[in-house]
Amino acid sequence: MDLSIVIPVYNSEKIIDDLIEKIADSISDIKLVNSYEIILINDCSADNSWEKIKFLGKKFTFIKGINLSKNFGQHNAIMAGLGECRGETVITMDDDLQHSPLSIKNLLNEINKGFDVCYTQYLNRQHPLWKKFVSWSNNLVSSYLLNKPYNIYLSSYRAFKKKIVKEIITYDGSDVYIDGLILRSTRNISIVPVEHYKRPYGSSNYNFRKLLSLWSDMAVNFPIRPIRIATLFGIIIFIIIFVFRKIQFSSNKNKKEQYIILEKTY
Repeated sequence: MDLSIVIPVYNSEKIIDDLIEKIADSISDIKLVNSYEIILINDCSADNSWEKIKFLGKKFTFIKGINLSKNFGQHNAIMAGLGECRGETVITMDDDLQHSPLSIKNLLNEINKGFDVCYTQYLNRQHPLWKKFVSWSNNLVSSYLLNKPYNIYLSSYRAFKKKIVKEIITYDGSDVYIDGLILRSTRNISIVPVEHYKRPYGSSNYNFRKLLSLWSDMAVNFPIRPIRIATLFGIIIFIIIFVFRKIQFSSNKNKKEQYIILEKTY
């Protein structure tokens, strides 16, 4: 299998048909891809996304559907897909058509040059102002905690080699952060610019609480660079994460699973 495309799905029944069609059209023009699979992971959607995924799985042999038992979150859903994929190269992307399938070719070209991972840098971002600020904040904090170059934007639209997948899926914790696992595995990373598009339906499920949870996971579970509380920035980050984890622990003392697969289409 040349390529696996892993897509977490949440409340996107109106988008999935168009997304699959655009991906298939894009890949048909890439001569180096002779075989591929698209893995759609339903993260306990409230709409009929899983029914649509099952329909597409019957219609197309290259589509695999995974249905999770509850809402585990984007990174955990991706982990479920990585555990099932067979491609020599893997691409992850969102389900909302803001990531153009036309850029798949550019991502693969960078991997074929010898890079282990290729991230994307959005051009003409169509996110609202608040989300741009959240992304800027996350890039700043992740650069600090993960000791990464600031210019590497940790986009969810990324490509990496199978050997990186093998490293990632050895992690068995419930608090999954895909980019932290990638940066643990390699620093042989490239970046390509991609166009960013407006979401045709619905709204983002991302919020400030999820951002704090992400920072918490970076600091505690992926300590590539420990928080340096000797600096003012370090003190602020430490306090935010400490308070958040206290609240999180008091509200959820039960052991969490990384993900639970309820049903597959294959």
